[in-house]
Formats: sequence, structure tokens, C-alpha cells
Amino acid sequence: MRNITFIAVIFAFSLWALALPAIRAEAAERVGAPYTRDTRVVDVMNDPAFGNYGRLIFPAERGYRSGETLGDLRLTWYSHIDPDKTVEITNYFRTRAAAGEKIFYDIYTEAEKAADPRKRDTGLFFFRGGRGNPFAICCAGGGFAYVGAMHDSFPHALELSKMGYNAFAIIYRPGAQIACEDLARAISVIFANAEKLGVSTESYSLWGGSAGARMAAWLGSRGPSAFGGARLPRPAAVVMQYTGHSHFTMNDPPTYACVGENDGIASWRAMERRIEALRACGIETEFHRYTGLSHGFGLGTGTIAEGWINDAAAFWQKQIDKNRAARADGAK
Repeated sequence: MRNITFIAVIFAFSLWALALPAIRAEAAERVGAPYTRDTRVVDVMNDPAFGNYGRLIFPAERGYRSGETLGDLRLTWYSHIDPDKTVEITNYFRTRAAAGEKIFYDIYTEAEKAADPRKRDTGLFFFRGGRGNPFAICCAGGGFAYVGAMHDSFPHALELSKMGYNAFAIIYRPGAQIACEDLARAISVIFANAEKLGVSTESYSLWGGSAGARMAAWLGSRGPSAFGGARLPRPAAVVMQYTGHSHFTMNDPPTYACVGENDGIASWRAMERRIEALRACGIETEFHRYTGLSHGFGLGTGTIAEGWINDAAAFWQKQIDKNRAARADGAK
């Protein structure tokens, strides 16, 4: 009887040994396979390719997102979330991270994080464009309660990188003042490491939606130093989506703004009034409102607003060209 049992054990072990290469191959294929709509959000966050920053790809504040998979992801206050774009972005991150490319940068030191643990949930995701080209920082909204980057800044940064611009998406601490401080620090970090990052600091731009638009506007009006950053130039352009932000100065940067007419959170009339006030100060502006659109449409894929980001990029490029021409004239 013992011989029969022993033979059965040996046989089972042999079968397992024969199957092991196939099991390993299947596991390797699963790890290397592209993300799909059916990929679980938690599996992206825990992917070894991302190290300890994978958790910041999605909101650190769990209560503001729902859906277990990339295809089911929903974010509070946002509309028109495109699951195909979510899949594209996460695959973009993993492909580059797996190839050894650095895609995430801290903005605070370990000592600063130890002193304020909330700073552990900050940083910059880098979407590389052409080496030596200007950079943009995209700031997602979330009511200063969370950061909705997957819909409100990652897609924008990715599209800008496809156009050749260097783009960063900031993950910041929720809260109006500290969010602006984080943005000021991010600008300072990029300027200090521009050569290493391969970006130009000339004519940078700030982009934002909802609460993120407030951040971009505040830094545009007051500059990084007003929020604890280095004494640096203000942006060459500010691009704002769906916000009720009304503050401005007579020296604000050129500003592009867009919003949906059915936005129940940020009135298009409030945005238009601010743009008109800037224009009255002699500041270059561009304003678009879209019939039927609600709050938080992001890139607006499949809506009347689709393609707005190309117009906004052209607006920024116009400022880049003007500044280059002015520097060339000054050098004569």
C-alpha cells in the first residue's frame, strides 16, 4: 500500500514538474500582457513596475472613486470618463516604467515627508515630449477633496506629449492653499532640474480643470514665490476648464478658458466675466462655451468639445512664438 502511495506521489510531482514551465509562462504572459478594460484598478496600483508610486495613479482618497476595473472607473463630479483613454494611460505608464524610464518624480524630500506625512501623496507624473521643448503642468480637479488625475490631468498631459510638448501631471495635497504650495514646489523642482529632465523652462504653461484651474490661475496671477516656491517667472499661458474662479490681476498671463453651458458647479457666465475682465486689461484671452455639456468633461471625447485641447495648445504655442520673437529682437 505504501508503495502505491509513494508511486502516486511521484506521479503527481512529475505532472506538476511537467506543467511548471507552462504555469510560469502563463504567469509571465499575464504580468506582461497589456491592461484592458477588465483589468482591476488594484492590480494596476500594485503592479511591481511602478514601485511605491502605483497607488498615486488613482485617487489616494478612496471614497471619491468607484468601480473595480479600468472600464468601470468613476470619479466624483466628473462626466464623460473615457475607459479607452484610462486603458491607454495605464499602459503608457507601464510600458515606460518596465523599460526603465523614470515616469514619476518626488517634489519633497524624505525628511519633508517625514515631517508632514501628507506630502507622501504628492509628486509629478512625467509625459515626455521632445527634448528641450517647453513644459506644461496639468492640475486635475476634485473639489480640493481629492485629485482626479486619471480623467482631468493625465489625458491632457498625454495628448500634449504627443504634440511634442513636455507635460507633467501633478498629484497634490487636497486643500486650496497647500495645493498651490505643492504646485509652486513642483515648478521650482522642474526649473532646478530642467537640464536633467530635458525640458525648456521658457514659456511654460499651467493647465487645470475645476479646482485644478483655480491652482493654475492663482499661480498665474501671483507666481510660485507667493506660495513658497522659488522666485521664478510666471507662466506664459494659463489654460482653464470649468471653474468659478474670479480673482485676477492686471498682469495675469494670457488665458484660455472653456466650460459647458450645463455646468451646475461652475457657471459659464462667471468664467466669461473673468475672461472679459482680463481682456479689458489688455490681456490676450480665448473663451469657449459648449452647448449641453456638464461639469468635468475632460478632453470631451465624443462631445461637442472634442478637439478643444488642440485649440488650447495652439493658444499656448502662440505665446511661445511671441516670446521667442521678443527675445530674438532683444538680442539684436
